[in-house]
Amino acid sequence: MDKKQELADAVIKLADGRQEPDGRRKLACVEAFDMAKTFNVKIVEVGRICNQNNIKICKCQLGCFK
Repeated sequence: MDKKQELADAVIKLADGRQEPDGRRKLACVEAFDMAKTFNVKIVEVGRICNQNNIKICKCQLGCFK
């Protein structure tokens, strides 16, 4: 398995079980940054994975997403 697929699997696994009433999964901003650091990728890669898999970023460290 390649690195990008491993990252995608890890992000999806972390977001599973955390759903909003509309069924959309969530991932905290700090968790997204941690994933990027762990996999040594830019944060934008984690963001793309979230967008592609309908995962919402929440608890933004800058207050952008609540």
